[in-house]
Amino acid sequence: MASPGETAVLWFRRDLRLGDHAALLSAGERAERVLALFVLDDKLIKPSGAPRLAFLYGCLRELSAQLGGRLLVVHGDPAEEVCRAAKSVGAKSVHVTADTAPYGVARDREVAKALERDGVEWVETGSPYAVTPGRVTKPDGDPYKVFTAFYRSWRERGWHSPARTSKSAVQWIKPDRELSIPDAPELGGMKLPKPGEKAALKLWKRYLDEDVNEYDTARDRPDHDATTRLSPYLHWGCVHPRTLLADLAERRGGGAETLRSELAWREFYADVLWHRPDAARRNYDKRFDEIQYNEDDALFEHWRDGRTGYPIVDAGMRQLLAEGWMHNRVRMIVASFLVKDLHLPWWFGARHFMRNLVDGDLASNQLNWQWVAGSGNDAAPYFRVFNPTTQGEKFDPQGDYVRRFVPELRGVAGKAVHQPWKLKNRPEDYPAPVVEHAQERQVALERFQQISRGARS
Repeated sequence: MASPGETAVLWFRRDLRLGDHAALLSAGERAERVLALFVLDDKLIKPSGAPRLAFLYGCLRELSAQLGGRLLVVHGDPAEEVCRAAKSVGAKSVHVTADTAPYGVARDREVAKALERDGVEWVETGSPYAVTPGRVTKPDGDPYKVFTAFYRSWRERGWHSPARTSKSAVQWIKPDRELSIPDAPELGGMKLPKPGEKAALKLWKRYLDEDVNEYDTARDRPDHDATTRLSPYLHWGCVHPRTLLADLAERRGGGAETLRSELAWREFYADVLWHRPDAARRNYDKRFDEIQYNEDDALFEHWRDGRTGYPIVDAGMRQLLAEGWMHNRVRMIVASFLVKDLHLPWWFGARHFMRNLVDGDLASNQLNWQWVAGSGNDAAPYFRVFNPTTQGEKFDPQGDYVRRFVPELRGVAGKAVHQPWKLKNRPEDYPAPVVEHAQERQVALERFQQISRGARS
């Protein structure tokens, strides 16, 4: 029961919604009146790419509209701004969804200390995950390093039911300052998804009603629009994974089971980063610190711009620049090409993705790149080198995905689009392959064998 007259602050971060919001429930149980706050933190804003910022600002506007304009958005040091906001309304507590990322953990520690000096209680409730990172462990308390074992334990542990919350859960305090959400940065024609909680729930309902049963068989086909496209909404917390899992609970069949597994991969990587925050910037497997990489700006630019001469790679890189998003199967293909065909460091690609992805998520992005590079935990074997031609022919069998994003090849019918160098009349405005895959695959394997021998000696 809320204490009469008591006020609190709900500091929104990666939880930009009002439904299924455990921290909102906590604030409403504690206080009668609540100030909704968001802090634009330069340490997070400056390294973020334009697509992610544009989507964030849109989500903030949508949240503010849901609150009738009662969202205070400030710019500055969180320790200073949260304390200032709490003091301005006489709040006795500040409520948050726990942040488990490396920077977020350190930041929250400082904010909690600053609030304690002011006599304000810091209250963490829930996280952006169905199961908070660090809570799924082996019987001896050690973290899981292999996904299959983590997934089994994660499912057995289970998660809370969705929290029943809404706009009317509390009385929202009208801020004493005008809304100050920045204008969206220039995107150069890039088309982003509609932001906010309502858009997320609408998209999810449509997918659940129409497509989820085919998820397991269709999700690897970039020529089909068969994935959920929920990743930007999950990143900013416009929808909680617990909501999705509750809706999937009564579903049977391969589609629902595979989608649960994909949600678990997101939780697994967050758990890995919780235990190994250094993996955001360094090789999880230290053997790979010794592997030889090339330094070739020109090859990186060919990859970045989608001009490698390998159609499935180029289509993926151009989709990224056009939509701020890339199909997951294609993400693996382009990542393998950068690391194992061009022999460039995985972090080159990870940085490029984080600058351009609307769904850029530190744990998922960095650790998926390490999975492909072979340097992560439970990674793909290093000798697994994606052949970009056969991958294209298998997962885009008629070439529709390639033709959608590579206009130079739209005149090439069928699967022949994946090997334009074999065409009698090769399109002159499309580049020849920048490397020969079979040769570079052998180079990649030889470099891995060198570090493997070094580890055994």
